[in-house]
Amino acid sequence: MLSEQPQREILSVSQLNRRSRQLLETHLPLLWVEGEISNFSRPSSGHWYFTLKDAQAQIRCAMFRNRNMRVRQPPQQGQQVLVRARVSLYEGRGDYQLIVEHMEESGFGALQRAFEELKHRLYQQGLFAPELKKPLPTLPRHIGVITSPSGAAIRDILTVLERRFPMTPVSIFPVAVQGQEAAPQICRALDSANRLSNCDVLIVGRGGGSLEDLWPFNEESVAYAIANSRIPVVSAVGHEVDITISDYVADMRAPTPSAAAELITPDGDEMLQTFCGMEVLLEESAARKLQQLQQRLDSLHARLRHPGEKLQAQSQRLDHLEIRLQQVMHQRLQTTRLRLDNLASRQSYLHPEKPIQQHKEVVKQLQNRLTTQMSNQLERQKQRLGKAVDLLDTVSPLNTLKRGYAITSHQDGKIIRKATQVDIGERINTKLGEGELTCVVETVN
Repeated sequence: MLSEQPQREILSVSQLNRRSRQLLETHLPLLWVEGEISNFSRPSSGHWYFTLKDAQAQIRCAMFRNRNMRVRQPPQQGQQVLVRARVSLYEGRGDYQLIVEHMEESGFGALQRAFEELKHRLYQQGLFAPELKKPLPTLPRHIGVITSPSGAAIRDILTVLERRFPMTPVSIFPVAVQGQEAAPQICRALDSANRLSNCDVLIVGRGGGSLEDLWPFNEESVAYAIANSRIPVVSAVGHEVDITISDYVADMRAPTPSAAAELITPDGDEMLQTFCGMEVLLEESAARKLQQLQQRLDSLHARLRHPGEKLQAQSQRLDHLEIRLQQVMHQRLQTTRLRLDNLASRQSYLHPEKPIQQHKEVVKQLQNRLTTQMSNQLERQKQRLGKAVDLLDTVSPLNTLKRGYAITSHQDGKIIRKATQVDIGERINTKLGEGELTCVVETVN
């Protein structure tokens, strides 16, 4: 008897390519790939098709229109680029390819990516928190400047300080502001300034330049040195459009070195004018006060009288008060006597039966009015309740769900409003008009 042959699964070419594509897209995450552009084409659909290669290998790439619209300029033949892409397979030809989500020029893009990654990491560690920012002194006693002693930045800073507040002493901590030695020197200068403790504010910066020139101020060691400084630090790096990590960590960011000098010092001329104005106001206030005191003294002098005259006037006033008191008491006795006579005459004519009957009628009428008003009030409250129920039913989110909408949330119940709030592979809940779904995120667009 022949043994049964194992059942074989036979796939078509389409099924094989589909399974291969699904395996590639499911098991490989988004990747960063660097290479040279070749065979670039852009058909009427607006999609980009090209080959990415290096010295040993190449791979086909596709970047669809909704993604390449974000790239400022189409890549050129032979251009070195950096792409973020997912691995896929074109089923129609069985071609292994990359689906490009993002493209940037190599070199500068790498520096920019390193900048963003460090910025995000330091933000997560709390170095940018507003509550860590130290206040700058209103009137600095001693200013420290950490920069190149031969650059344009130190000349601009000293020029502004000389113009605005020349009496403030300035200490210069000379450092390199570009190159590999710049970051360690800046860190040592910050440490030296804090150990000396003679400065109450520090300016750290340099003039403008490229991203590579400004890179020492994007180093993690410099960021921590600024954050750990006990002395307030003002970051003044490059021009107004230049942003570095030190700008985020420092207690204050100045758009230029000159602006930093203006931020930390008062305007001497303006302060002098203020003091002169205060001197004039003080003199005027003192003159007014002396005039008021003189007028008060004259008034008291005019009111001053002999004690005998005052005693005589008080005695006469007491006599008048005694006469008035006797008259008032006599009138009060007369009024009270007449009132008692009237009450005695009215008592014989009054009997409690008639007032009691009248009060009973009043109570009965009030009971009838109370019953009517309670019925009317209950009816009005029922109508208001009905309207409120109808309005609540109109704005109910359940009606929205019944129209085909859904509410998506994390496992902890937090509502998801943006695609960037979820990660690939995360389990999420979707509430429908009837029932709920638990889903697993495969891609985030």
